[in-house]
Amino acid sequence: MQLENLYDAGLKQADGKHDSALNDYIAKNLDATLTWKDIQWLRQISRLPIIVKGIMTAEDAQLAVQAGVDGIVVSNHGARQIDTTFSTIEVLPEIVSAVRRIETKKKVDIYLDGGVRRGTDILKAVALGADAVLIGRPILWGLAVGGCQGVVDVIDIFKREFKLAVMLCGCTSLPNGNNISLSPYSHLVAMPKSRL
Repeated sequence: MQLENLYDAGLKQADGKHDSALNDYIAKNLDATLTWKDIQWLRQISRLPIIVKGIMTAEDAQLAVQAGVDGIVVSNHGARQIDTTFSTIEVLPEIVSAVRRIETKKKVDIYLDGGVRRGTDILKAVALGADAVLIGRPILWGLAVGGCQGVVDVIDIFKREFKLAVMLCGCTSLPNGNNISLSPYSHLVAMPKSRL
């Protein structure tokens, strides 16, 4: 396997006898001992926004807020670490609730990553409290099939599907979770306001 982007790191090719050169590079250069104290330290020395990815529990979300992060990405890293983990949409409500309970003066943004494949997935995430979603694989698929225009096309499809889903749920503006509910089976359910 050729690793063109890692030539400068001396990792031109995996030898086929051991793990890939990429795995070796990651193991040598990424620190697995990071703690919340490291995030607190980073907060003290920088005014740049700090966004932590990989939050999957309410407890970790609260620790992230207490450490001073500006945003949380609810992510299971594409379930690459363990394929039987919870989906991000399943844990999102608990994390949103935990973060909103302990927020201080500043609002902590909550992003959802993983499993977003259509506009209704975006609507579900927003209805459950996400400020935004991250879209990975569909963008890569668009890039692989159609280059730059393929990416534009994928984004346009998401926008159209999202707008249609919002309208079909009876919303006249972006939902805030008050007028859309999710059934236990992740089906969108319109919750019309009484006009009486």
